[in-house]
Amino acid sequence: MCHPDPTDVVNIAKAVSKHKVTLLCATATFLRLYTRNKKVQPLMLDSLRTVVAGAERLPETVRTEFKAKFNKDIYEGYGANETTPVASVNIPDKLDPNDWRIQQGNKPGTVGMPLPGCAFRIVDPVSLASLAAGESGLILISGNQVMSGYLNDVTKTEEVLVELDGRRWYKTGDKGYLDKDGFLSIIDRYSRFAKVGGEMVSLTSVEQEVGSALTALEIGNSDVNIAVEILAVNLPDAKKGERIVLLSTVKIELKSLKDRLISQQVNPLMLPLAIYQIDELPKLGSGKNDFAEAKKLALQLTLSNKIQ
Repeated sequence: MCHPDPTDVVNIAKAVSKHKVTLLCATATFLRLYTRNKKVQPLMLDSLRTVVAGAERLPETVRTEFKAKFNKDIYEGYGANETTPVASVNIPDKLDPNDWRIQQGNKPGTVGMPLPGCAFRIVDPVSLASLAAGESGLILISGNQVMSGYLNDVTKTEEVLVELDGRRWYKTGDKGYLDKDGFLSIIDRYSRFAKVGGEMVSLTSVEQEVGSALTALEIGNSDVNIAVEILAVNLPDAKKGERIVLLSTVKIELKSLKDRLISQQVNPLMLPLAIYQIDELPKLGSGKNDFAEAKKLALQLTLSNKIQ
C-alpha cells in the first residue's frame, strides 16, 4: 500500500486498517506523528505484525509512546543508499522448540545484526585496522547489496569503497561498535562531531543530554513539552575551534538549561553557547533533519545576534 504523503498519518492509518497491512516502515519522525495524532486510533494499526524504523536514530520516547498507544514494538534498522539500502535490522525474538531457549533478535538501542550475506567491520578511521568488540570506530559494510559505485564518479567511488581480506567494503562515515553478540550500535556520523577545545563532542550526545534536562525544566505547558524538537549544530569559533548552538521549537532559557546540565555532571564542552527558537526544524523529504540547512540557519541567527 503506497501513500504520497508520509505525514498524512490519519489516512495512512485508515488504509492500514482497510487493507490489513502487516508491515510498516517509517522514520522515527513519522512514527512520532502516529502517537501524537488523536485521530489515529490504536485499532487502526491492529493488523500490523512488524514496525521498522530506519534512516535516523530512534529516540526511546518514540519507542515507548508507540508501544503504550498501539502495543506494537518498533524494530530499529540501519543502512545507506549505497547498501540499497538495508544493512541490518532488529527482528522479533524466537523460541527454539528444540531446547526452549530464546533466540534473541532484538536489542533496543541497537540497529540489529547484519542481513544474511552481509557483514560489518569496525575499524580505525585512518589506518582501517580492525577493532575489537566494544571498541568504537568507523563502520564498514560488505555484502551483495553494496553498490558497484557512484555513476560516472570514479574518484568518489574510490574514496568510499575499499578491499580488505578479499571483500569489498563500504566506508559508511558512521561511528559505532559491535557488541559480543554481533549487534551494531551507532554513536553518530563522523560529520556530526564538534571539535571544541581540541576534543571531539558528539552532537547527538548533546541532544540526548539536553532532552534529558528538558524533562526537569519548566519550558511551558505539558503539550508543548511533549512536542519539543531540538537540534545541536557546530559552528566556527575563533577561541575554541568550534562552538555548539541549539535550534529548538520551544523557548528554552539558556541559563536554566546550563545549570541543569551542570547539575547532571555533563561535560562542560557539551554546553551550548546559544539557543535559538524557530517554528520548525529544517527537514528532508524523508522526515530526517536537514543538517546542512540547519547549520546555515544557525549561522544566520548567530550573525544576526552578533555572537562573537
